[in-house]
Amino acid sequence: MNYKDGMTASRRAFLKRAGTLSLAGVATPWALNLAAMAEASAATATDYKALVCVFLYGGNDYANTVVPYDTASHALYTGFRPSFAYTRDALLATELKPTVAPLDSTGAAHQYALAPGLAPLIPLFNSGKLGVMLNIGTLVQPTTKLQYNNKSVKLPPKLFSHNDQQSVWQSSLPEGATSGWGGRMGDLFQSGNTNSTFTCVNVSGNAVYLSGKTAVQYQVSTNGSTPVNGVKNALFGSANASSALRSLITQSRTHTLENEYNKVSKRAIDANEVLTGALAAAKPLTTVFPTANNLGDQLKLVARMISVGAELGAKRQVFFVSMGGFDTHDGMLTDHPALMTKVGNAMAAFYAATAELGVADKVTTFTASDFGRTMAGNADGSDHGWGSMHFLMGGAVKGQRFYGTAPVVANNGVDDVGQGRLLPTTSVEQLAATLGSWLGISDSNLLDLLPNLTNYNSSVRNLGFV
Repeated sequence: MNYKDGMTASRRAFLKRAGTLSLAGVATPWALNLAAMAEASAATATDYKALVCVFLYGGNDYANTVVPYDTASHALYTGFRPSFAYTRDALLATELKPTVAPLDSTGAAHQYALAPGLAPLIPLFNSGKLGVMLNIGTLVQPTTKLQYNNKSVKLPPKLFSHNDQQSVWQSSLPEGATSGWGGRMGDLFQSGNTNSTFTCVNVSGNAVYLSGKTAVQYQVSTNGSTPVNGVKNALFGSANASSALRSLITQSRTHTLENEYNKVSKRAIDANEVLTGALAAAKPLTTVFPTANNLGDQLKLVARMISVGAELGAKRQVFFVSMGGFDTHDGMLTDHPALMTKVGNAMAAFYAATAELGVADKVTTFTASDFGRTMAGNADGSDHGWGSMHFLMGGAVKGQRFYGTAPVVANNGVDDVGQGRLLPTTSVEQLAATLGSWLGISDSNLLDLLPNLTNYNSSVRNLGFV
């Protein structure tokens, strides 16, 4: 199957775009992205592995997340954002001490520290369970600043636009894409899961990242699956009415659209019963997750689902969680530190939960965002950028290391296209290929599901962080 090809217009394609399904006043936990016409080449798995994408909506500020710490870079960083830069003293406890110092394109070594709110991640970095991806972003192909300025290579569509760059990050395709690379990975593994429903799981609503060509994303809340109230509980006080409703919305129909609608309803109801039963019987986690932290709540549900992976018949799973509020044109001094604290506490707790479950080396978590932001501040915040810094976390991660090339701190310098908007030196495609390879996806399938990967030499497609 070639994921570069567009969808053929069909009844299934129509249903795929039909949105969410509402029954008896309560939405079922399904996004209606039904099977496309083509079938992927299945990948087999005998063990368990899971990917967890933590998406930071709004465009996270890279420089106040992974902060330049060597004396020269920090001085430049402070000069670009004097009203909300961290002092070196404030970063003493979160200085990163890698096994190998990261180098920029000139060969100069750099030092970094994490935002103070990310302090819970420092023990993970020091123990080799957390890595940092430097200057990663959306690209069509390797791009130099000269090529960017001359417009001599293809670039991602509508750079610096939230919706468009969210789509490119999650799907490698422009806004309007009907499948994402997480879902397309799910396509390859769903036949190997006893219940394909639980292959792609979204705990934060709906995202193109988890939509496959054949796999559907199963949407859950932080409390678990969302039932159809009229089926779960007596409808109008009548068990017979509930039974009649269940039959009405799940039985086979002769009309094509009605039949597809009911197939989705039946899968949702059946999945709710399976998941609810499995979670109810599961041993409670002893790991303490942060309170008043929705990202932590989402990751706790992911951990609970992973704990019953065997009961769900899962060999490979792809999860999506998210958090908003990162469009920090202002409020950087107060808002961003609070966001970092929530991210740090939630991710640290999630790793601890996977360790408690004995699956830390089977679960790889990574952060993502629309784009990075400008190094140059606008008095109280930063503006839309491009490349950014992200985290890789898990027992299989080769941590206490930086991956990618350290950018030179500058305004319109060798590594940016103005105001400290980083021109990415590592692509999302390479990140996805590395994660896919870890899951067990063949090189040929990776080239198929990642449309821009062929633009990269085979020697650099795998970043080697797992």
